[in-house]
Amino acid sequence: MTKILFSNSYFYKLDSKQWAGQQPYPPYGTIYAASFMRNNGYDVRVFDCNLIESANEIISTIEKEKPKYFVIYEDGFNYLTKMCLTIMRETAFELSKIGKKHNCTVIVSSSDSTDHYEKYLEQGADFVMLGEAELTLQELIDELEKGCDTFEHIKSIAYLKDGKAHKTIKRPVLRELDSLGQPAWDLIDVEPYRKIWENSQGFFSLNIATTRGCPYKCNWCAKPIYGNRYNTRSPKNVVDEIEMLINTYNVRYFWVCDDIFGLKPNWVQEFRNLVKERKLDFKYKIQSRVDLLLKEDNIDALADSGLHEVWVGAESGSQRILDMMDKGTQLEQIYTATELLKKKNIRVAFFLQFGYMDESREEIDQTIKMVEELVPDDIGISVSYPLPGTKFYDMVKDQMLLKQNWEDSDDLEMMYEGSFSSAFYKRLHRYVHKCFKIAKGRQSWKKLFTSPFEVSKKQLLYALAMFYYIPATQLDAQRLKKLENKKS
Repeated sequence: MTKILFSNSYFYKLDSKQWAGQQPYPPYGTIYAASFMRNNGYDVRVFDCNLIESANEIISTIEKEKPKYFVIYEDGFNYLTKMCLTIMRETAFELSKIGKKHNCTVIVSSSDSTDHYEKYLEQGADFVMLGEAELTLQELIDELEKGCDTFEHIKSIAYLKDGKAHKTIKRPVLRELDSLGQPAWDLIDVEPYRKIWENSQGFFSLNIATTRGCPYKCNWCAKPIYGNRYNTRSPKNVVDEIEMLINTYNVRYFWVCDDIFGLKPNWVQEFRNLVKERKLDFKYKIQSRVDLLLKEDNIDALADSGLHEVWVGAESGSQRILDMMDKGTQLEQIYTATELLKKKNIRVAFFLQFGYMDESREEIDQTIKMVEELVPDDIGISVSYPLPGTKFYDMVKDQMLLKQNWEDSDDLEMMYEGSFSSAFYKRLHRYVHKCFKIAKGRQSWKKLFTSPFEVSKKQLLYALAMFYYIPATQLDAQRLKKLENKKS
């Protein structure tokens, strides 16, 4: 039986920001593809790069398994893998060279290789699969097994033809996601993930995905893998996987890594009903939009099915900036959704984005004010990152600086001529986090006076930390003022 070795190219352990957080997840997209190929008759193995320290660690596996095909298949469900981080690209190049050295046919699939397939072919990849890749991979390897040496008829691939990079026509995205079967969790060693989670967080979490694609038009968001179509697994298919993971790995918390969870009408309600029917006990977190959360009884259904935390793309406290982003949401929706989620005891967290186009200092302050007024449970801050293939990239490409990719997810370097310098935005990142912690501290002090016996240890720490963060924030404000007039 023909052997295929799968690998991902994202080194979680080498991404400083993520490793500091100690919340790693297995490469979900990789084990999905591996499962699909196994179901189609191939002998499949997975080498997980997430927790290793060097690409060379794969060599012993290649020498032992002697695969005919080496597939570097990145997890397209992880938002970090859409950012084209330099550590991922360099790892993929190194893995490609190792594969070729061991006489493998090297096939690559990722957001970055879809956007820059020429670079990957130059570094030794035999084929790059463009976009959603399970069906493409099956067809490509089936044809190679038949001895095929012409590939124009295979959709969504790139390869060298007469010494030049050549790509074929695009393949439509898959609509019937249940047809892929379940991800091959048995091909991953879950225990190292459990150990890291339990030691750092006190509980264990795994990742699942229920959808592919996003129909919304935020003009900074790239969708090189799953595109603008929104396709869903059935609620039953998802609940089957959750039940299996609970029974097999005793996991009770899940990150649902969809771009948008529960957009299809009545999906969340059907999901809730199945969870209750099977008496499944778990919690989960999602990413969603404030306007979607406010539709029908979505928040009630989410709460009833175990939702613990939702990350929303708040992005900015300026309606002008939201409109420029083509975000399609209103500030009042952010306020309303946050209040309703809190009433249901659902944690709400904000993605915030600074540095978009000609954002002013006043608009930055509006975003900080929104955080201070709503006091979300957590925040994630980035600066605007021009991704190839987006409208935003096209708008700023003439202002692009020398740096085209972040080294890792903690980089935060401005890659185009924004309103302020990179040094300003890096200091702003610290400043906003301190403002957020002061807001949490004020909230905790209020509870200390009104309901002292209900204050948690974490809330008490926020209250006490104000004595540090107030003077530290004043110092950061002074530094920001000095940096304000310095361009990158």
